[in-house]
Amino acid sequence: MTEPITAERFQEATDGIIRSVSSVIDGKPQAVRSALVALLAEGHLLIEDVPGVGKTVLARAMAASIHARVRRVQFTPDLLPSDVTGVSVFNPGTREFSFTPGAVFANIVIADEINRSSPKTQSALLEAMEERQVTVDGTSHVLPDPFLVVATQNPLEMEGTYPLPEAQRDRFMLRISMGYPDAQAEALMLRQRDTQNPLAALRPAVTIDDVSALIRFARSVHVAPTIEEYAVALAQATRSDPELRLGASPRATLQLVRAAKVWAALDGRSFVIPDDVTDLLEPVFAHRLIASRSASGAHRAGDPVPQILGRIAASVRVPLAVR
Repeated sequence: MTEPITAERFQEATDGIIRSVSSVIDGKPQAVRSALVALLAEGHLLIEDVPGVGKTVLARAMAASIHARVRRVQFTPDLLPSDVTGVSVFNPGTREFSFTPGAVFANIVIADEINRSSPKTQSALLEAMEERQVTVDGTSHVLPDPFLVVATQNPLEMEGTYPLPEAQRDRFMLRISMGYPDAQAEALMLRQRDTQNPLAALRPAVTIDDVSALIRFARSVHVAPTIEEYAVALAQATRSDPELRLGASPRATLQLVRAAKVWAALDGRSFVIPDDVTDLLEPVFAHRLIASRSASGAHRAGDPVPQILGRIAASVRVPLAVR
């Protein structure tokens, strides 16, 4: 992108990415948009759902739509932390140790079925996701920029899964679920993929330099003080709610505002409105919160956190005017 980024240029480029990914992921516009928000807001994306609904395909389609270095790691019980971060190897010729980078040294890292590996291996991503570097044998190695982890995980009820610790979940900006496609989208998938893999036909819609420029533009989106206060009020409400034993962290508040900036830019605006914040409240907050035992018992039908967040959003005063 040689021209300066404007709102029109931003929409043109992001529409191209969305079209590219949507050509593979049928009938899931919100999932595609959320993946793009995670990339441009410099966060990380966690996709949680049952096998076979397109979690990995979404991650691979997003990677293929950007001309960037991509690495995919299949997380298994025998995967070692050094397989992810890298390891120092002794060179007999020079009689010195040299660092061999692991799979995390890429612009987009697809961590497939991340909760099938041991907690020790899962924790290998903590430093990379937060500080965008890895430290091996006392030496820090900076990761490429931009850097995005797209992790997929199966529901915890499935065999051979390890729950992600709270510290790791907190490093994911967004958690989304794919869900089953509707009948029309599923029939279209059967016709399109009967003879070829649509991923093979994808070509990058933007370059890595374009992505960096889009990220810089998203950072410049204006957030009024009243919107910041609204985001803080929502976070504080989760910390004092009796039905939650773990509320949203300050990192969650920061990432909510960053994601809202990209959400606004995708709608062609240079400023954030309250709806941007509330639209992202569940995907940004829900995976970080833990319901109390009493709340879990009262909501036997499923996860009580989304309902609690809905109640909190309805109780916190929305800014009526933004200056």
